[in-house]
Amino acid sequence: MTGNKEFTNRRLHSLLGVIPVGVFLIQHLVVNHFATSGPDAFNAAAKFMENLPFRFVLETVIIFLPLLYHAIYGIYIAFTARNNVSNYGFFRNWMFLLQRISGIITLIFISWHVWETRIAAAFGAEVNFDMMASILSSPFMLIFYVVGVISTIFHFANGLWSFAVSWGITITPRSQLISTYVTIGIFIALSIVGIRAIFAFV
Repeated sequence: MTGNKEFTNRRLHSLLGVIPVGVFLIQHLVVNHFATSGPDAFNAAAKFMENLPFRFVLETVIIFLPLLYHAIYGIYIAFTARNNVSNYGFFRNWMFLLQRISGIITLIFISWHVWETRIAAAFGAEVNFDMMASILSSPFMLIFYVVGVISTIFHFANGLWSFAVSWGITITPRSQLISTYVTIGIFIALSIVGIRAIFAFV
């Protein structure tokens, strides 16, 4: 019974990491990338997202609650998982370990980012180009955001590989190898989008 419950929890954790959390990550990166076209373009995109109907309900149900479950159960997985890197050193074992490490870094980064933007907005601050430019004017925060964004994208991309395996999409070694190349490609593509957006504010 306990095994079935853990199996279900892991499947749900995997699913929520892709849908809706992963989809929101991509959408967030795309909106931020408007900064590469200048302050007005970014502010217009951010304003559009803020004015979506039922935004608070959508954010709570589609983003914050799934993210909260994914984060809490992810911490449990990270601190109970057995890492075999020192014994085997295979590529997938390293990806297994890095997935746990990147998950912790991502949680710290997202928590801080939400505090600096969404919580600040709740107290009257305006989330716009100038806010992000001010945050990233600090060299420490610039490095923190670069590491945080890359870590978040890696966690998502590598999580896609695990998702495909756990949900029976990639069963054979060949399909898993193809999935590895696909997810590496996704990681590189989204990292370019994310890093370009960050430096557009600098």
